[in-house]
Amino acid sequence: MDVTMRVNMPQSRRFTASARKSSLATLKPLLLALVVTASLGACAVGPEFRSPSLQAEAGYRADALPGQTAAADGPTGDAQAFLQDSEVPRQWWMLFGNDELNRRVEQALANSPTIASAQAALRQAQAQAGAARGGLWPSLDASLGANRRSDSVAAGAVSDSPYTLHNASVEIGYNLDLFGGVRRGIEAENAVAQWREHQLDGTYLSLAANVVTTSIREASLRAQIHATEEIVGVYAMQFDMISRDFDAGARAIGDVQTAQSQVATANAQLPTLRKALHATQTQLATYLGRFPSEAELEALELDALKLPTDIPVSLPSNLVRQRPDVRAAEAQLHEATARLGVATANRFPNISLSASLGSQSLQAGDLFGNSAAAWGLGLNLLQPIFRGGSLRAQQKAAEAGMDKAAADYRSTVLGAFQDVADSLRALELDAQSLAAQSNAQEATSSSLELTRKQFDDGSVALLQVLDATRQYQQARLGVIEARATRLADTAALFTALGGGFGEADARAQANPDPASP
Repeated sequence: MDVTMRVNMPQSRRFTASARKSSLATLKPLLLALVVTASLGACAVGPEFRSPSLQAEAGYRADALPGQTAAADGPTGDAQAFLQDSEVPRQWWMLFGNDELNRRVEQALANSPTIASAQAALRQAQAQAGAARGGLWPSLDASLGANRRSDSVAAGAVSDSPYTLHNASVEIGYNLDLFGGVRRGIEAENAVAQWREHQLDGTYLSLAANVVTTSIREASLRAQIHATEEIVGVYAMQFDMISRDFDAGARAIGDVQTAQSQVATANAQLPTLRKALHATQTQLATYLGRFPSEAELEALELDALKLPTDIPVSLPSNLVRQRPDVRAAEAQLHEATARLGVATANRFPNISLSASLGSQSLQAGDLFGNSAAAWGLGLNLLQPIFRGGSLRAQQKAAEAGMDKAAADYRSTVLGAFQDVADSLRALELDAQSLAAQSNAQEATSSSLELTRKQFDDGSVALLQVLDATRQYQQARLGVIEARATRLADTAALFTALGGGFGEADARAQANPDPASP
């Protein structure tokens, strides 16, 4: 039946307005009593979370960092200086001084589905934390109904006449949370949201690093293809010259076959390099959030990338606040600590209060009259007595979970320090390697020039010329790879130091529709 209460009648409006005033007047002291009682539940069982502190000897290397690395002749051969107690800039990829590289990183951060997924996970966690906070507030529900009934006995006389009982009420309920189980649950959900924030920071950092290092690899492959094509051209010229000499009777057939095999061997390297270049470009397209057919990648040359010469090195004590993975591990430890508090609180009594104010009447128009008012107060206490040991087992499981999270945090911190130490050492050795490769290229180039002159004079055999050419080719490719490695390891150091993704910067950009945790 319809229980809308005929809101189009003036009399009903008067009753409704009167009932609202009466209900509010009666509920005010009830609400006040609930709030005052709630303030008594100020304690929360379980351990209080504290951010772990580093050991005094925590550092990147046992020996002191050098003032700067070695230098080498040629592009990307400058010495790199270590600036201790400095911070990595927020957009560290701009230090490589290439507009195309900057455009790629910005496009990846804006369009990557990996970023979109991490953003959605963050919003989900923040919303769940907001939902958990609702447990701190009283619940307020309103109900309105009409029941058609027939009692066999009414007012001491037999009666089978059906009647309609109208009722309307407002109910308030509140869990006192005397031992902090609700609050620990909220703390755990907030920690999950923080973990998602740091996961998002880490997604930004790893994506930017992947775009930079993959772009460096692309540039290196282009340079290797170009150098190999030049070498193939040199071998082809030698083959043509020897073939003409053979036709003139000045060369043996063995020389022709040897020169031809050198052309084929050098040429066979090109398909492998081109295949790697294609795979690199499709990988870049994926990072940029584009299909391979949609990606618009301008050619990136190795010579167009600038080597950052001033390398900021953060203090070890700051690393744990800069690395997203370390902050994420700390948030997981925080969550595990709060979950232990929830499991502990579940073993204590649970007290809840309730209050209701309503009206019952046989006539809808009489619902809110003074004689129809009904109210009630309730208190409920639940004390677990025997649960088959499940509550104690859950607490032990939570304790083990906290121990695991603490061990995982320490493992993450140790890994972070290892990454920085390895990257710092790599930059030193990369500089030495490039210097050695540059010297080798210069030496093989001089040797090749001298051997060619001797071959023209007839003082050396063709095999010596081909061998000198091969050595020069290997040295030239070694220089290209050493240059690319030095650039990539510089990017790796910026990543190992946290990449400038502080706790506030990444969240401000990464969460377009933030919800307060």
